[in-house]
Amino acid sequence: MRVNMLSLQNKVSPEDFAPLGDDCFQEEALDTEEIGYWKASWERLRANRIAMTALVFIVILMFFAFLGPKLSPYTYDQQVRGDEAMWPCFKHPFGTDRLGRDILVRCMIGTRISLIVGMVSAVIVMIVGSIYGAISGLIGGKTDIIMMRVVDIVYSVPEILLIVVIKLIISEPLDALINTVPAFKGLQKVGSGLIAIFIVYGCLYWVGMARIVRGQILQLKNLDFVTAAQALGCSRGRMIREHLLPNCIGQLVATAMLQIPSAIFTEAFLSYLGIGVSAPLASLGSLTSESLNGFSSYPYRLIFPAVLISLIILSFNLFGDGLRDALDPKMKK
Repeated sequence: MRVNMLSLQNKVSPEDFAPLGDDCFQEEALDTEEIGYWKASWERLRANRIAMTALVFIVILMFFAFLGPKLSPYTYDQQVRGDEAMWPCFKHPFGTDRLGRDILVRCMIGTRISLIVGMVSAVIVMIVGSIYGAISGLIGGKTDIIMMRVVDIVYSVPEILLIVVIKLIISEPLDALINTVPAFKGLQKVGSGLIAIFIVYGCLYWVGMARIVRGQILQLKNLDFVTAAQALGCSRGRMIREHLLPNCIGQLVATAMLQIPSAIFTEAFLSYLGIGVSAPLASLGSLTSESLNGFSSYPYRLIFPAVLISLIILSFNLFGDGLRDALDPKMKK
């Protein structure tokens, strides 16, 4: 079959072989944005209306607890003469107790104590539990068996009894330390009960976190990137710090967040029993305990701190559940 070279020459020109411009495929380019893990988690969390409502309420509680006492004309231990056992009014929106102390500012201080206890306990649990669980899961073998039996033993220790024992043990040494060392003078307001609670959180409450982290490490340590790091001579400490724990940070954050309401409830319960903060420092648990004597005549003394405890625990539980769902990679589309 012959080709007519003259007709082909008329159809093909040198411009047909010119390089394509930069905007040649502009219309065909895909306008997509790479979404990272944290941004995708935030999008899922923002779509959860219940969790976002709980987050907004937690922020409001932060302002109420930390900024509110500075704006109040009263202090938590100030006794206003003539205002003893006053019902809620414009001057005292939450009323006063039998000593004339403003219940609103005392609820603010109690909320502050609860939030501080919850956050500090979450940090302690996350640090101790993640390190212990990561070491147990990475080393494995007999070391893992022994470390997990220690966890089982710690699980069996009654935390309430241990808090009472530690409080009795450290009360006298703490008072002596406060009286002799001026730098520890501020611990007098906190009291031995609250310090005992923090000690028990560091000794007992990390076991749940340790088991969760251990399970995550057992899944991760057989993956290719861990094998490659071991082949390059990566030490165990660096392996945990730079490779393993960053890959289970979602579980760490979600579990620590769910630990906060449990710690807040424990502190409120112990303060209700008189083991928590020392008077005149107020806690939501101690406020409910003080209000029982005159509940039939002054029910508002119990209602306000009890409602605050319930709302704090509910909001942290709802936000923790939403955060756990948002950080779960299995839900990633």
